[in-house]
Amino acid sequence: MAASTGTLSQGKRFVLGLQHAAAMFGATVLVPMQTGLHPSVALLTAGLGTLLFHVVTKGKVPVFLGSSFAFIAAIQLVGQREGLEYATGGIIAAGLVYMALAGLVYLFGVDRVRSFFPPIVAGPMIMVIGLTLADTAVGMASAHWGVALITLLAVVLTAVYARGFFKLLPIMTGIVVGFGAALAFGLVDWTAVQAADWFAVPPVMAPKFSLSAILAIAPIALVTMVEHIGDITTNGAVIGKDLIRDPGLHRTLIGDGLASALAGLLGGPANTTYSENTGVLAVTKNYDPSTLRIAACIAIVMAFIGKLGALLQSIPQPVMGGISIVLFGMITSVGIRQVVDNRVDLSDSRNLVIAAVVLVLGIGGAALPLHSGLQLSGMALSALVGIALNKLLPERAAAVSAGPVLTGDD
Repeated sequence: MAASTGTLSQGKRFVLGLQHAAAMFGATVLVPMQTGLHPSVALLTAGLGTLLFHVVTKGKVPVFLGSSFAFIAAIQLVGQREGLEYATGGIIAAGLVYMALAGLVYLFGVDRVRSFFPPIVAGPMIMVIGLTLADTAVGMASAHWGVALITLLAVVLTAVYARGFFKLLPIMTGIVVGFGAALAFGLVDWTAVQAADWFAVPPVMAPKFSLSAILAIAPIALVTMVEHIGDITTNGAVIGKDLIRDPGLHRTLIGDGLASALAGLLGGPANTTYSENTGVLAVTKNYDPSTLRIAACIAIVMAFIGKLGALLQSIPQPVMGGISIVLFGMITSVGIRQVVDNRVDLSDSRNLVIAAVVLVLGIGGAALPLHSGLQLSGMALSALVGIALNKLLPERAAAVSAGPVLTGDD
């Protein structure tokens, strides 16, 4: 039987929380480092967002919310075109989409809403996220392939051969090993770390809003909703509870949406449920949600350590490139797994058409002009077209079930 943190000493409770904070750390700070947002703000908003999520879900769901990888390409695009302030405005809109989806779940039920995202739609949508980011990963790695490959090797070896809790930290291991390699090649600039104070308030940033930024970012919530359902389902399976029913999918979606909206309001990346922390639950067999709240508080404290934020920003591009090759490829693999695990029949012309259109529109960067220079493009357009095709094209009687499987988050 799983132990409750209520039976443990304060020191052991803190260690359990620190373990969860370590599991989420690498991926959570990687997203802002990829997009130009500040990692300290990401830690702050991850911690605050997690606490807010626990309030909304009545403290019943042992979940940590960290930075979502699904939004990286859109944040980069909007940041280059209009500025990161507008990207965070789009993140707030994505949070509102989550809350609208929560309302639909509450009104029509989980199964009705989930029918819009069967594996033949969800799988290619997730593949698009990873494949769209492939150029970014290779571009960063090409700055110094030696360091990038050392980093990549460290991640791969840790993920495949490590045992116990250490197996949950391939990203952190890759960053540490890659940073060491970068030091050896003279690629690290310590100027910012030396100049930073030990205590520093995270540089929060007020959002700005434009319709073009909202159209580029907000519809991605349709993709991450599929991930959310998978993570909450898996989390419930690990702890032996049906979290979809109690506290309810509508509450978990509202919690995720409010956390993302709060992150956008403060200048952080969108939040999502983290399967890394679900893995820690499975390893430790301690399912008390208060452990995750301790981790959230640790993340908030870390956000105010100025030298930590400066150190994270000093990590050279090739290190992040080596990490990204694995992470973005894994996102693509998760999409493939959606199709394979659900035994989607790709000999069916209907399924082939849906997958083909979603992949080409998403990866090719297709754009649909709307009004006054506005356009719907990339992942958002491919997701909406895939959903529409799934509903419009006739489905064979022996078609695969619409329920999504575990997809992962970051």
